[in-house]
Amino acid sequence: QVQLEESGGGLVQAGDSLRLSCVASGRTFGSYAVGWFRQTPGKERELVAGANWSGSTTYYSDSVKGRFTLSRDNAQNTVYLQMNSLKPEDTAVYYCAAGNPDNILLPTTVPYWGRGIQVTVSS
Repeated sequence: QVQLEESGGGLVQAGDSLRLSCVASGRTFGSYAVGWFRQTPGKERELVAGANWSGSTTYYSDSVKGRFTLSRDNAQNTVYLQMNSLKPEDTAVYYCAAGNPDNILLPTTVPYWGRGIQVTVSS
């Protein structure tokens, strides 16, 4: 079992930056693939950034590519999402996830989710 807890969300203005953190407890975090998803009301949860356990395979959605960066500190059992040049359309609840070590996570197969944290970007 892995428990995940996000922090770092909040209200910012367009163009600002935020860094989300996700701390894992339980089993060794470094052996899992990790990802950051987001969801807005009435829409499906979407993957915005992900990496397999080694970081040899990464994914960024087109909407965040070049602005968001996923990183991890396995010694601290923490994964980060650095979000730069934020836009109002980035407003969502952001979820940290962990799962199958070899693959980029899919929302339908993630076994471990954080509770989610709100990010609001005002124009």
